[in-house]
Amino acid sequence: MSALRVGVLAYPGCFASEVFGVPDLLTMATHVAAARGPVEPAYETTVVSPRRRVVASGGSVLDVSAVRPVDVLIVPGFELSPTLDLDATLASLGPEVASIRAQAASGTAVVSICVGAFLVAEAGLLGGREATTSWLFADRFARRYADVRLRPKKLVVTDQGVTTTAAFSAMYDFALQLIRGHHGPRIARSTARIALVDDARSTQAPYVDTELIPTVGREFSLSVKRWLDQHLSARYDLPALAQEFHVSTRTLLRRFGEEAGETPLAYLQAVRVRRARHLLETTDLTVATIAADVGYRDPGAFSGIFARHTGRRPREYRAMFHRLGSRQGPNRQPQM
Repeated sequence: MSALRVGVLAYPGCFASEVFGVPDLLTMATHVAAARGPVEPAYETTVVSPRRRVVASGGSVLDVSAVRPVDVLIVPGFELSPTLDLDATLASLGPEVASIRAQAASGTAVVSICVGAFLVAEAGLLGGREATTSWLFADRFARRYADVRLRPKKLVVTDQGVTTTAAFSAMYDFALQLIRGHHGPRIARSTARIALVDDARSTQAPYVDTELIPTVGREFSLSVKRWLDQHLSARYDLPALAQEFHVSTRTLLRRFGEEAGETPLAYLQAVRVRRARHLLETTDLTVATIAADVGYRDPGAFSGIFARHTGRRPREYRAMFHRLGSRQGPNRQPQM
């Protein structure tokens, strides 16, 4: 079997670490496989660009080759700061967008890392397809590309030959999928262990911090969110909530949905889970006590909702994220 040709598209301002992250993990997998017996080279990786010279993030100058036919084209992300003129940035990357479009037209599988999804969308490859990107910029992406079926909680989404991944480290989730497909689950698992990479993630939800998401133009929903935050453990009552803001339930749901992209109940569940995550990480409270603290009398129901949001049951989450040296609060029961 011939080696899989993997090309990484380098361009001005791209994250240098995202250029080399996937090739480096593929190299590690090759060594792991070779340690178990003779193997043919499984991957041929190159860094390509339509430009002769590329300066990546942090001023790193990259050695690049001309764009050539490959089996998989990886599009890394770039520094998308709040002050960045996104229109101007994407316009300046016209040669890269054209290269992505041409590669896809020739049958190449295209993969974006983080906000590299903006470039893939500019190339017209995501219209009508499911996709994901960094949770921090998901709203901005959704507003710009309304025809994309965005799945912001997903780590890796593949739809009709186009793969998108969430922020930064999700490039390793994709790389492990690639290794799993070419070397099998055993080599992928061993590679993940050696690299200290989690090979069991399925969602970016546990990492979302809504306080970091831009909030311009969401005054009504922000007011509702603040009220829900202040009544976190209270029973959810939609008519009472609407009355609090002097609107009908229908108007509340419409206005909140237009601004927040979800229902008040969905937001409340997410913020309860976020609070529960904090308690699981920093205290030794029992799961039942935490469930009650965030408004759930039934620990089983709480556990199910928590798992839907984070991909893990509360005890599994605590085992992964509990911070050493945390102290339980006064009059708190220890975890049994």
